Amino acid sequence: MIVCDTGPLVAVLNATDKDHQSCTDLLETHPGPLLVPSPIVAEVCYMAESRVGPHAEAAFLRSLASGELEFTELTVDDLARMAELVDQYSDLPLGAADASVVAVAERLKVEEIASLDHRDFAVVRPRHVAAFRILPG
Repeated sequence: MIVCDTGPLVAVLNATDKDHQSCTDLLETHPGPLLVPSPIVAEVCYMAESRVGPHAEAAFLRSLASGELEFTELTVDDLARMAELVDQYSDLPLGAADASVVAVAERLKVEEIASLDHRDFAVVRPRHVAAFRILPG
């Protein structure tokens, strides 16, 4: 099980992205499930449409609808934890989307996250493990 941040998902949709191949390899070979928190969905849609085009955005939505990627709703507890994280890591800054990745990973006890943002996620200290394993490495 892995929680996905925006970067790898956008890279997969954009064949010209420098991280396209490593992210495609990760998401195609990871046993899954590939969890996508709801705030990440909105961020990926915006970035895919603005950087690659509406067909990329539609492809992403189809991957969620088909179950290739698993849409993960937030709980009220996730939202409270996200607020704590945004306050705690305000110097990064850690925004709501990244905080949702952490909150969902903590709730589900997931140790791996898919992210290109190694700098910020390496600083964050989750409650359930000493540190996340950030892929692709």
